[in-house]
Amino acid sequence: MNPNFQSPRDSGHISDREGTLKQQKGFFIRSAGFSIASLTFAMACISASAQQSAPGDSTLAESVQELREQVQELRSAVADMKSEAAQYRAESAELRKELQTLRVSAGSQNQAGAAGPLTAPAESAPLSQRMAAIEETTQLLDSEIRSQYQTKIESASKYRVRFSGLALLNLFHNRGLVDNFDFPTYAAPSNSYGHNSAFGATLRQSELGLEVFGPELAGAKTRAEIQLDFGGGFPAAALDGINTGLVRLRTANMRLDWQNTSLIVGQDSLFISPLSPTSFASLAIPSLGYSGNLWAWTPQLRVEHKFDFSDGQNVMVQAGILDNVTGEPSYGTHRSPQAGEISAQPAYAARIGWSKDLNGRPMSFGTSGYYSRQNWGFDWNADGWAAAADWRVPIASRVELSGEFYRGRAVGGLGGGIGQSVLFSGNPLDPASDFRAVNSAGGWSQLKFSATPRLEFNWAFGVDDPFSADIHWFASPVGYYPAVLAANRSAMMNFIYRPRSDLLFSAEYRHLRTSEIGLLNTADQINLIMGVLF
Repeated sequence: MNPNFQSPRDSGHISDREGTLKQQKGFFIRSAGFSIASLTFAMACISASAQQSAPGDSTLAESVQELREQVQELRSAVADMKSEAAQYRAESAELRKELQTLRVSAGSQNQAGAAGPLTAPAESAPLSQRMAAIEETTQLLDSEIRSQYQTKIESASKYRVRFSGLALLNLFHNRGLVDNFDFPTYAAPSNSYGHNSAFGATLRQSELGLEVFGPELAGAKTRAEIQLDFGGGFPAAALDGINTGLVRLRTANMRLDWQNTSLIVGQDSLFISPLSPTSFASLAIPSLGYSGNLWAWTPQLRVEHKFDFSDGQNVMVQAGILDNVTGEPSYGTHRSPQAGEISAQPAYAARIGWSKDLNGRPMSFGTSGYYSRQNWGFDWNADGWAAAADWRVPIASRVELSGEFYRGRAVGGLGGGIGQSVLFSGNPLDPASDFRAVNSAGGWSQLKFSATPRLEFNWAFGVDDPFSADIHWFASPVGYYPAVLAANRSAMMNFIYRPRSDLLFSAEYRHLRTSEIGLLNTADQINLIMGVLF
């Protein structure tokens, strides 16, 4: 008997274990490859969506949110696979020990034999190489998984939480006088120093966000999010307090999402005005706010239902009630009811929108309505309302046209009428005075050119016109702002460059033209921007 000959039992044992290891290796490589590829694809989708989205674009934001949920699920799967990888490495080590024992045993038999070729080393050498290759592949896959894995934020609950934000620097130069130095909305007649040119910088438009993904309830996925910025004013009597802006609540909402129906409660953006011009120069107030772009972050309860049709078409129906705000300024720390809230009923709003994918890009049209009952005291009652339309049309492969139009009455709480809902003939606290609700019309439109996936150019124009008959109804009208504004027009153009998905550079020029009774004011702003998303 040849002492160098391995018994069929030993050979079969090695072959079986090697086959098992190959199956485990194949399964692990296919699973990890699928997860990593899926993550890469999802991340690419989010990056491409973010590059073309506007900050206030809620339709695209929902699509991005769905992609984020898919990424979270895939990351959980990768974490499970990481545990499996550890198990496979342990089994690989055990097999290596067993195979090494068999090779040592075979080598001892070779040394003890007196005749015959030494075949065991020749057979064990390829097996050792295969084992080394398997171990190298396992280490490579483990390294890839570690690069995809991130430590999550710890939550008091067992549900996952996602933290995000934007660190944003604005360097700006103003020529002319404005209502607000760093992100102006209209041109003003005077300021504290009497000069009409100034330079400044701010980071108070930076944003922070938290999102939590909860359990399923009655077949619906639950989710909540909160968004903050630092545009809530400045500390009282603080030296250079302009650089320490107070934290401000933007939105905070909770959602129940079924397959085609959603229930949303909380403080959210104005769903009857879903679009905004693309700009990183004005985030604390949506770009062209008070120049035809209706906006509000207001408490609300709404229901949404989507009807899916063929060819990628769908119709979205939204309806809800909102906190009945009228645009009055607030002071101090104690809250007083506004004229809409004194009416003892909420505001009502509804929207219907149609959308379709056109060559891989969204095209949408929507129409909406709003009603607000208001009580300004002394039996001064007004019915505020607005009718609006919005559109988003890809007119070429790299060109998109978007915008909104509204016609309304007493909608200062939504930024309509340049924030003015009513005017008075005299002191608003004097019952001998008279009042009149302000009718207004306005809108904006934007042309976007995407030169490359990383570079885009935007041009936008907006106008808000309170009706002249209402402005001149009284000889000396009085509002709840320092001056009565008769018209406001804004024009802006910018470029946005994203060398990476988490880094952006932008520059913007904006021109403001605002009319008061018997007076015309103009102003210009140049804004240089850098931002890092996380």
